[in-house]
Amino acid sequence: MLLPAIIMAGIVMRIPFTTLPVVLTQIAQGLGVSVASLGTLTTIPLVMFALGSSFAPYLAQKIGLEKTFAVVILIMALGSGLRLINVATLYVGTMIVGLAIAFINVLFPSLLLENYPRSFGVYTTIYTTAMGLASTIASAVAVPIVTQTSWQFLIFLLSVIILLAALTWWPNIKNNHYLTLAKTDTVEPTSIWTNKMAWVTLIFSGFQSLLFYTGLTWLPTMALDAGLNQNASGLLAGLYSLISLPLSALIPVIVSRQKRQARRNFMLIFAICGILAMVLLLTVNSRSFWFWSAVNVLWGASVGALFPYMLTAFSLKTTNPAQTARLSGMAQTGGYLLAALGPALCGYGYSYFHSWTPIVFVLLLVTLITTLSLIIMESREKIA
Repeated sequence: MLLPAIIMAGIVMRIPFTTLPVVLTQIAQGLGVSVASLGTLTTIPLVMFALGSSFAPYLAQKIGLEKTFAVVILIMALGSGLRLINVATLYVGTMIVGLAIAFINVLFPSLLLENYPRSFGVYTTIYTTAMGLASTIASAVAVPIVTQTSWQFLIFLLSVIILLAALTWWPNIKNNHYLTLAKTDTVEPTSIWTNKMAWVTLIFSGFQSLLFYTGLTWLPTMALDAGLNQNASGLLAGLYSLISLPLSALIPVIVSRQKRQARRNFMLIFAICGILAMVLLLTVNSRSFWFWSAVNVLWGASVGALFPYMLTAFSLKTTNPAQTARLSGMAQTGGYLLAALGPALCGYGYSYFHSWTPIVFVLLLVTLITTLSLIIMESREKIA
């Protein structure tokens, strides 16, 4: 019964919050508020990811991994349903959804290492593919659904899907695993924060997330400012998400079977794709749809590969599920604080400079640091 639950967890990991920006105008009109006032709905989940990530391992130690998944996904469904009522509950519900997703984010690598120690790469592939496919489909159908019904009906549908996901986890409670230290593990949980390599992992986690969410939020606007129309911008947004699907399916399986140096060289290809995207944006001024397609493919391929690599690395770089959870919790706590800043600072930066060039230059530096942190991470077989 665990495989269907893993697939459903992947499906609900992004759609509760990545679907809403597509229909933010309709939500604002329905609630009688400005679109700008709802702009933080994309940032709130990232902040909650950061705030909740450190607590996830402790809950799994107390009540077990499978029970934690069942409980937090049920809470996520309730939080999603809250968003239907008014502006205040829209924000509160989004905070609850973000907190629930934070726990799943952190504990998923440990869940796989506990249940499938020899094939966690395959199951990570299944999970990330479900996540990417669901996100792409949800973003594509959100506008037609809202146009034919209402934004409330869209959120109701999302809440029902999350509730179904919670139901798939309850049968797995009977095979509940508790996070415990191995007998050979004498390292205190707090020492992960004094581990230099863990800090490198945090930087990598934060900057790859920052690049993903910044591209998701602002690449369509950049294309519009360059002279493309709304339809073309929407197609590019779909392309940005779509390119991650095959990578989500391939990366975990490939990197989990590679030796360290081969893994580093393979992942550097995708890091360089991100660097090329930034260089193109800095050096070429074009309103060509094909130019912007190339930028979206390169940027999307880079972040689309680095995310499943990160999830797999949490398991590869640790020796037991408890260590995996601690490294994942630390990296995602600090990482999502960095990621939450990205889209907001880019928006403020554009308002100040009235140009994307300074923003893209900073993003190029972030991409270079991400690449360097990847190289350092792969200089050792184990981190914790």
